[in-house]
Amino acid sequence: MTPRLIRFNKPYGVLSQFTAEGKWQGLKDYIALPGVYVAGRLDADSEGLLLLTNDGPLQARIADPRFKMEKTYWVQVEGIPDEAALATL
Repeated sequence: MTPRLIRFNKPYGVLSQFTAEGKWQGLKDYIALPGVYVAGRLDADSEGLLLLTNDGPLQARIADPRFKMEKTYWVQVEGIPDEAALATL
């Protein structure tokens, strides 16, 4: 098996899973590669880089909290957030 690592710019309204649920689309509407799995997740109402792989150990290193892989998130907010909003974020 050749290891694969797919970078996908997940749009708003798409779940970080292949199966759709309710009003949310699934990845199967965008990715037609059998045997790849999501490494991590983004909420359906967010967008950004999502990694998929067919390499189980790599997927675990990226997604499993035990490995504490550092991740950076950028957020966009409306208006100027106060200290309480920043703490929540």
